[in-house]
Amino acid sequence: MTVLLATLLKVLVIFGCLISAAGISTLAERKISAWIQLRRGPNRVGPFGLLQPLADGIKFMFKEEFVPPGKSRFLFILAPALAAVPAMMSVAVIPFTGRIAEIDGTPILGSVADLDMGAIFIMAVSGLGVYGIILGGWASNSKYPLLGGLRAAAQMISYELSMILIILAIVAMSGTLNLREIADAQNDHTLLGFLPAWNVFLQPLAFVLFVICTFAETNRHPFDFAECESELVGGFHTEYSSMKFALFFIGEYCAMIVMACLTTTLFLGGASVPFWAEAPWFIGLGSFVFKAAAFMFLFIWVRWSLPRFRYDQLMALGWKVFLPLAITNIFITGLVLAL
Repeated sequence: MTVLLATLLKVLVIFGCLISAAGISTLAERKISAWIQLRRGPNRVGPFGLLQPLADGIKFMFKEEFVPPGKSRFLFILAPALAAVPAMMSVAVIPFTGRIAEIDGTPILGSVADLDMGAIFIMAVSGLGVYGIILGGWASNSKYPLLGGLRAAAQMISYELSMILIILAIVAMSGTLNLREIADAQNDHTLLGFLPAWNVFLQPLAFVLFVICTFAETNRHPFDFAECESELVGGFHTEYSSMKFALFFIGEYCAMIVMACLTTTLFLGGASVPFWAEAPWFIGLGSFVFKAAAFMFLFIWVRWSLPRFRYDQLMALGWKVFLPLAITNIFITGLVLAL
């Protein structure tokens, strides 16, 4: 097998698994919410309701497609793709595991691309998703979707600044922008002689801020102001139906998966296994999936447990609390590294 074929195979497997995981996440959301609310989730389609995502996909393909009058047809069609594609592209630089094999002296790594600027790439690409939401709201020619799009833009700006500063602190500690090297740097030494030196222990404030910012970045409850039903009916996707509506949700769940994987890479040592430095690559992959799945469970758990913030509370939290804390954290990090 040549290096090119191995790379193409990785692309197919990783992106196929991402789309499949997004579908499974919709089922997990409904099952976990049912468990939290003491009711039954989907249990009719397939054993234990496991084929429900497939049934939902078929339903979306055959639903009537409504296009509102007075809109920009091109932008109305383009918006769902702009919302979904950046989240799918971001997964390309996530290091899911270590070296898998070696072909003709070239190592085959557990990511689609091993970029030296991986941290910058993932923030730049993931930030493009908001354009799909803004265009979807504007092209719908309706006031509620437009307000939802504007809210998404304001929300993303306020919280992405804090996220960038947090990542900058992690980059300063690791001395690299390469996500694989950031994950590896957390396993070079231990704390107290036995604990892995993960950034969750070295940067606890950054970890808490980053996890909360991922909720705002992905428009998840309690920060889902771009689509809250009580105020905006359905927000930026109110006028969408059929597969265009499904694309928005595929993009949302893909973004959740990417953020869960990014949190695992930056703060939990990526694919490393505690107390097993030389674990095989498939064990490391299982460790990575387990850590990312824990964050996905957190996304769902929080949605069905906490009330929604008011919009002014959300913006005040981003600008008056998170941004000063992120600046303070990077200042302390730089001071400690300098001394």
